[in-house]
Amino acid sequence: MHFSKGKAIETRTIKGLTVSLLASGFGTEVIHHALKKDSKWALGPDEGWQALEVVFILKGELIWHQAGKEVRVRAGETLSMQPILQDAFFSAKVDTEFLYVTSEPVFHHYSQAVQEMMNLAVTVEEKDGYTADHCERIKDLSMMIGTEMKLNSQEMYELNLGSFLHDVGKVKIPHSILNKPAKLTDEEYSTMKLHTVYGAEMLEETGLPNLVSAAYIVKHHHERFNGSGYPYGLKGDEIPIAAAIVAFVDSYDAMTTERVYSKARPKEQVLEELQQEKGILYHPDVVDAFLSIANKK
Repeated sequence: MHFSKGKAIETRTIKGLTVSLLASGFGTEVIHHALKKDSKWALGPDEGWQALEVVFILKGELIWHQAGKEVRVRAGETLSMQPILQDAFFSAKVDTEFLYVTSEPVFHHYSQAVQEMMNLAVTVEEKDGYTADHCERIKDLSMMIGTEMKLNSQEMYELNLGSFLHDVGKVKIPHSILNKPAKLTDEEYSTMKLHTVYGAEMLEETGLPNLVSAAYIVKHHHERFNGSGYPYGLKGDEIPIAAAIVAFVDSYDAMTTERVYSKARPKEQVLEELQQEKGILYHPDVVDAFLSIANKK
């Protein structure tokens, strides 16, 4: 019997999550996860996927979100799936570490492409006059509203990625339009609106199920409840609820954030304006959920 001592084969960090490939062989991988407090992690099925997957909690605890219910998975406890049949969404209330063991290799597949897409999203927002944490703010507030509205695990899984990547399609918008300090012409505005479609196409073109499943949020996050939005003028419940959440949060953040070409407005003023648009521009259930969160703080 041969033993060897060494460091992780490879380590990658996505904001709030560090994943380290500890061992790999015969198609099996052992991956250590370090998830920071308030960070999220998810697993989802893939076409043709038949792997045995095991999650063993080393430290802290994971909150497994199931259709509005929370199941706590504590240190020393194990979850196993063979194969996973539906999206599973987790969050960490405290710093948490766990081992993820899979009988089919996933490390490069599930970490690198998502990391690259997230890095691109942050770069795009910085060019658009936001700070680097804009994507994180949109994601965090969207997830809070999704939790308040008791979205199911699949919707939360998609919301987690789609909210962070909502504006990634702006990478295909000319810089002269993206950063124009004056009002856009009708032609320029038509070009700007295409970032929703471009972004969805970018996610779909990766072929990765987790990114493909979130593409609809990117595509529809500028639709408005009364049908005045874009790209398709959807109205009411035609707009997927996760996209309606991002639509509201994106507007709130844009109004309350200092940018190169616009001043931040007082939050009280913004809240009043958004309440007035309840059922007009924004889904009433989303507005109510946001106000419920605001009132709890």
